[in-house]
Amino acid sequence: MNKNKFDVLTIGTATVDVFIKNDFKTISDFRHLSLLGFKTGKAQCFSLGSKIEIAEPFVSIGGGAFNAAVTFARHGFKTATLFNIGDDYWGKLILQNTKKEKITPLVIVDKKRSSGQSFILLNKTGERTVLVSRGCSGQITLKEIPYDKLFASWVYVASGSIPFPVIERVLSLLKKRGAKIALNPSKDMLEKGIRRLRKIFNWCQVVFLNREEASYLTGINYLKTKEIFKKLDESVSGVAVMTDGEKGAYVSDGKILYQAGVFKEKRVVDRTGAGDAFGSGFVAGLLEWEKKNFFSKDKNYKKNGFFDQKQIFYALKKASANATSVIEHLGANQGILTAKDFSHQKRWKNLKILIKKLK
Repeated sequence: MNKNKFDVLTIGTATVDVFIKNDFKTISDFRHLSLLGFKTGKAQCFSLGSKIEIAEPFVSIGGGAFNAAVTFARHGFKTATLFNIGDDYWGKLILQNTKKEKITPLVIVDKKRSSGQSFILLNKTGERTVLVSRGCSGQITLKEIPYDKLFASWVYVASGSIPFPVIERVLSLLKKRGAKIALNPSKDMLEKGIRRLRKIFNWCQVVFLNREEASYLTGINYLKTKEIFKKLDESVSGVAVMTDGEKGAYVSDGKILYQAGVFKEKRVVDRTGAGDAFGSGFVAGLLEWEKKNFFSKDKNYKKNGFFDQKQIFYALKKASANATSVIEHLGANQGILTAKDFSHQKRWKNLKILIKKLK
């Protein structure tokens, strides 16, 4: 057994997030705004040429790999994270915060490009507009990967803008080394199409998509939940997870469909990082269940899934609680729960989860 093996390795991006808070006006007019290029039919507005007073900017670290790693580290798992940063002040700040969270950084430093940065315009209701300067974030090459350090029981991938051949090569290696894989594919990856992604999806124990992504990838109507999962189950050998915003989330193991509600937030501060919190919380729940030796090898479940109903229930509760807590705080990971937070707070005890057969 490799002594340097991690419980969890996260792969993706780490960025600096600068939050700018003000009562930015939101205009909703789908008919007219969509014609002007505003696809959501909403616009966040301020007066052009004006000087606008804002609250003191809040700076934190974000990015899919970093956010997920914080969840695992705060749950006591031996955690490493792989991302790239620039050789600049922001890169040093990212690295400093990684170590502060007791996460082992497998960091690639880019001498030519800057670290990734996001400027988030946030109004009082938690709605936001994100201005992104990607810099070197996600621009990892095959030559830069520290292959000799990639040993983990689980790997959590939030692929971001990492090139597809790099993701494919790294996951192939980790699978051969016995790692279980959780994948949160980016828009760039989903554009490859379901046929191209089938091989990677078959390697995965868990694949995360939101409803819009799942509909786009499968080519099935946004509202046809069962049909979407039947299509996903043809490619995902483990469990497929579909988040549905404020409505909750669904999980399919190929035979049973789980429908979970949400824990009601006390207040909505900022929705940044809620998806990362949900995905990493779900996997943290699976890991905790395994650590407690409640691990099921029921033959009725998929060969590579290994998840029984109680384990999925627990993972969904953990995921929803983590996401809700993040929404209640400013920043993508300020509200991420520890294992103690989850087990000692009564508000996380009961979550409505329904199950039904897919076939």
